[in-house]
Amino acid sequence: MKSFYVYHVVTERPMKLGQIIKFDNNIHSGVYERVNEKKKIVEEIYNNPEKFKQEQLEHHTKVALRELAMEEVRKEFFPNYPSRLSSLYVSKNINDAIFWKNTFIKLNRKVYQLVKLKVNGREFTGNAYNCFEGTTSKEENVKLSIKYWQNESFEDTQPPINETLVDGYIEVVEILEEYQDKSII
Repeated sequence: MKSFYVYHVVTERPMKLGQIIKFDNNIHSGVYERVNEKKKIVEEIYNNPEKFKQEQLEHHTKVALRELAMEEVRKEFFPNYPSRLSSLYVSKNINDAIFWKNTFIKLNRKVYQLVKLKVNGREFTGNAYNCFEGTTSKEENVKLSIKYWQNESFEDTQPPINETLVDGYIEVVEILEEYQDKSII
């Protein structure tokens, strides 16, 4: 595998120059942990969808429904792509990274840094518009997951919102910006 460079908006905890991050089949992300906490309710929903059809599903449950379907589809049809549950979400260029930084700030999500990373691993760039709210229908979730991994256009007139997933060996090679301002953090 050849190395390549990407940009990352740091939101969970600050990174350090030279820091190494590894993602593989045995090392998972925070998304993996949050999704696994909801596996039992997802199984209940799929085993008895009528019971949950009229219920307003909680946000993290909808995310788990989506992410578990996406992982199932990825493993079956797109096994060479990085897993959304074992990868870092990055941007291929600085403009996309700044877009994500501004989006996170508008959503009141803590933003600590903007960093440049060197990656030796796999990558997949998808359209974030194709991320969906999980439903009580497994068939619908699988159908939408296929659309995501096939990278179909959301709308012909709408430019994509790129999200790149990377796994493998990742190194922080430059800290481009650090945010100490309380309005950002």
